Amino acid sequence: MISFNYETDFKLENESQISSWISDTIQKEDFKEGDINYIFCDDAYLHKLNMDFLQHDTLTDIISFDYCVGKELHGDIYISTERVTENAKEFEVDVSEELARVMIHGILHYCGYKDKTALELKTMRAKENEHLSAR
Repeated sequence: MISFNYETDFKLENESQISSWISDTIQKEDFKEGDINYIFCDDAYLHKLNMDFLQHDTLTDIISFDYCVGKELHGDIYISTERVTENAKEFEVDVSEELARVMIHGILHYCGYKDKTALELKTMRAKENEHLSAR
């Protein structure tokens, strides 16, 4: 089950449509949907998590905690809507497009995709684009 939680005034307008898209992505990647929680927050909230759990003193748009069991996806995906908005401006894309990219990015990590090397990042971007086009 996919759930959406809010720590700010931000709220998704089309939760059921987004949930269906994410479920379809999980199925296309040959995984099973477990409990996936999206938590939308601000920079300060996500920065604290970054410091407390990863010892990173930086701002980021997403942190995902992976509780997957085999091919069944479970996890908590924290997204800073402030960072997503700033990144959308920087990359000159619509905020909804950047938000969708970040949301599916977390799921792709649970599916085993990485983004630490140039080759991994290229593969991750290709997968993001593939699933974004299916929205």
